[in-house]
Amino acid sequence: MMNHKAIALFLATGCKSGYSPVIPGTAGSLAALLPCWVLSLLPLHVTVVFLIAFIVLAVWAAEISESMLGQKDPGCIVIDEFAGMMITLIGVRFTWQSALAGFLIFRVMDILKPFPIRYLERTIPGGAGVVMDDVAAGIAAHLCLRLFLLTPLASSFTLVSP
Repeated sequence: MMNHKAIALFLATGCKSGYSPVIPGTAGSLAALLPCWVLSLLPLHVTVVFLIAFIVLAVWAAEISESMLGQKDPGCIVIDEFAGMMITLIGVRFTWQSALAGFLIFRVMDILKPFPIRYLERTIPGGAGVVMDDVAAGIAAHLCLRLFLLTPLASSFTLVSP
């Protein structure tokens, strides 16, 4: 039987996708596309409730995993990328085009960390700090994705009706 620390580490590493030998954050973001697709099949209000609960779970798992690994925000913790990707794609019609655009925009936001994303990463301690910068990156990426979807370049993309 798994103990709560082993469960937290399994979740924090994105079901082990964070153990990718190269670019674990990108690997975690790619792995997050599967739950994003599943969430796209649910009503928006259910997705929002799930996402709030997931963020709370992510903070818990990241907090325990950071402690177990003895590092601040180690690369193998990618549950924050899952949360960020879910926020990026929430309420957007899930197609390979929207998933690709959301993925690319989120990775840019997560890597560059424009203000206030980097500020959150540096000032919030523990598991909340691990997760909240990716939540902010997901919000920024979601807004950029929505703007992109309004352009003629993205005319093949369709937004989900509210």
